[in-house]
Amino acid sequence: MREYETLLTGLGAGVLTVTLDRPDRLNAITPVLVRELLDVLAAADADDDVRVIIVTGAGRAFCAGADLGAGGTVFDHRDTGAGHRDLGGLVALRLYASAKPVIGAVNGPAVGAGAGLTLPMDIRLAATTARFGFVYARRGIVPESAASWFLPRAVGMQRAMEWVATGRVFDAAEALAGGLVRSVHPPEELLPAATAIAREIADHTAPVSVALARQMMWRMLGEPDPMTAHRLDSLLMSQLGGGPDAAEGVESFLARRPPAFPGRVGTDLPPAWPWWRDEEFRPFGA
Repeated sequence: MREYETLLTGLGAGVLTVTLDRPDRLNAITPVLVRELLDVLAAADADDDVRVIIVTGAGRAFCAGADLGAGGTVFDHRDTGAGHRDLGGLVALRLYASAKPVIGAVNGPAVGAGAGLTLPMDIRLAATTARFGFVYARRGIVPESAASWFLPRAVGMQRAMEWVATGRVFDAAEALAGGLVRSVHPPEELLPAATAIAREIADHTAPVSVALARQMMWRMLGEPDPMTAHRLDSLLMSQLGGGPDAAEGVESFLARRPPAFPGRVGTDLPPAWPWWRDEEFRPFGA
């Protein structure tokens, strides 16, 4: 991984930790931070040494959302016209497309786009110091980072609409009760807890299987009938079931030894990948 202006990265034993690193601005989102996040996610997908990604924040915040330093004009995108693209949404869509599982370790306030960015992450953990706020209506804007798609799927419509309509900031305990996060930890135990989950993935599972399962789970959220999943399951099982990863999975289990899966995401995804057609950006209504 190269060095970044707004991010810190560290790779150890298959786990890539990405730290949003603008602590003096509570890791608020800027165009540079977005470009760098997009770059690091693309690099992680292309690197077979990366099995799992953990995202956290430097200092006392996870991400305070859009950097409001420009004042009342910060959300004025009229000069870009219908072609404007929401910065948080670019990252959310890239997270959604990731071939590697992503764990959010929310160490402090995650507000607006900062909260929205956690939604496409597969597993979210919070410190007791974390705070969440989908504060769009309190800023005179609408949910972005594709939160109107992700949030109801994560916590249900009733809870999602309460949080969005009130725009209030709530604590980690409420986030846990609402299903927004998996667990809550003392600050010093947050990254060790996230890393423990990452180690379970990196040490015991097949990289190709995890990449496929991640996209299967996310993409099926929009399908109206389980027959679609059955068709896809059947196709992928036919392409993987006779391969070396499946053989190693069975043989290592029978031998009661740790598995050594040979398949790599960079070279060994099955012919069916990708089975979806990516939606291209078009201005709404075009």
